[in-house]
Amino acid sequence: MTLVDVLVLAVGGILAGIAGAGAGMASLVSYPLLLAAGLPPLVANVTNSVALTLSTVGAMAGSRPELRGQGERVRRYALLSATGGVVGATLLLSTPERVFGYVVPWLIALGSVALLARPALQRLHANRLHAAHPATSVGLGVIAVYSGYFGAGAGVLVMALLAAVIAESMPRLNALKNTIVGASNAVAAIGFAIFGPVAWLSMLPLAAGCLLGGLVAPWIVRRIPDTPLRIGIGLLGLGLAVKLALDAY
Repeated sequence: MTLVDVLVLAVGGILAGIAGAGAGMASLVSYPLLLAAGLPPLVANVTNSVALTLSTVGAMAGSRPELRGQGERVRRYALLSATGGVVGATLLLSTPERVFGYVVPWLIALGSVALLARPALQRLHANRLHAAHPATSVGLGVIAVYSGYFGAGAGVLVMALLAAVIAESMPRLNALKNTIVGASNAVAAIGFAIFGPVAWLSMLPLAAGCLLGGLVAPWIVRRIPDTPLRIGIGLLGLGLAVKLALDAY
């Protein structure tokens, strides 16, 4: 690996950290970078998961104001997400990577549309669905399995679900989303680090960049009004869905 490769991965990591902590789309930046560096898809996937754990660390450190008063939610959903992450990581190491490939673009597109339609969904579900509803936990659990398995766009799906059932500002929901996705990523990363083919020389500069990007992202998010932030994440999610669909089909 050359110095240029290291610098590209580090700068890409900063962008991925911002994209992940701010919009739940880190893998849109980091995963293609690892493929471009010459890593096979499976190696790139597990290396990416380990590196992105640092994005969550940075995001949580930078989101302390938004996480105040959300301790009970964090504990409940992080445990659920971690459990799903274990299942997803186990599936990745034992099944073909194409299993979810055809379904994921549709899930991300659905989540993006749901995020764009948040006001209408909140009115529709005002008396039917809420954060403590079993369907919320089931949905987060399924997303956590996917997050541990591959994870591209998992943050968009979590954000869409949270936005539909919790009446909080987008920065506070974004901070909660980062802890939920981070929990599944963290346990998956531990499994990959022990049992998976992690490319450590590529992971280290990418992870360093992700940490810095994750720290910066909450500062950016809290300065963007709710509606433009929601619409921006939703549109980026639709773009990611199209890209993944083109890759899969």
